[in-house]
Amino acid sequence: MAMRFSPAITRLIAELNKLPGIGAKTAQRLAFHILAQDNEQALALADAIRDAKQDVTLCSECCNLTEDDPCDICRSQNRDRSVVCVVENPRDVSVMERVQNFDGLYHVLHGAISPMEDIGPEDIKLRELLQRLQQHQEIEEIILAMNPSIEGEATALYIARLLHKTGIKTTQLSHGIPMGADLEYADAETLSRALKNRQEL
Repeated sequence: MAMRFSPAITRLIAELNKLPGIGAKTAQRLAFHILAQDNEQALALADAIRDAKQDVTLCSECCNLTEDDPCDICRSQNRDRSVVCVVENPRDVSVMERVQNFDGLYHVLHGAISPMEDIGPEDIKLRELLQRLQQHQEIEEIILAMNPSIEGEATALYIARLLHKTGIKTTQLSHGIPMGADLEYADAETLSRALKNRQEL
């Protein structure tokens, strides 16, 4: 017979179980870890969650998560305002920033077009991107940095078609074989992309 927990513990486990990548056993383990902490530690976690939900908002320019509007990147005078890199989610911005050789701006879509999940163009921050392009004539290039997935490809193609008549240069991140990988482990689609995007030496 499955062990029954008190209503408070059951609720905590259920809420943790809703987090992405957290299964029932992990949720249970996390719940008991939190309960084993002293009050100060456990409440610090609760305070951090509450403060983040209350203080973090979307940047009115790029739709990235921020506590100040506009965000630090959009406010910076050191960024190239003629180039905007379009990404699917806020995590992608931090990944791009780690590269340290991109000094343009960003636009976060907060998702990708996915008919299977009933997510259309109106469900992501695409309208905001188009409005931004109308308001900022200095934008000359859009870099589509979608994830290499069916949804990412569909989103990139949709945006490229929308921008085709605007005169704004539209580029896409090259997808290919990652550094340190062996050819034998690359799938046919990856090899095909690597061939298509080959560069002259």
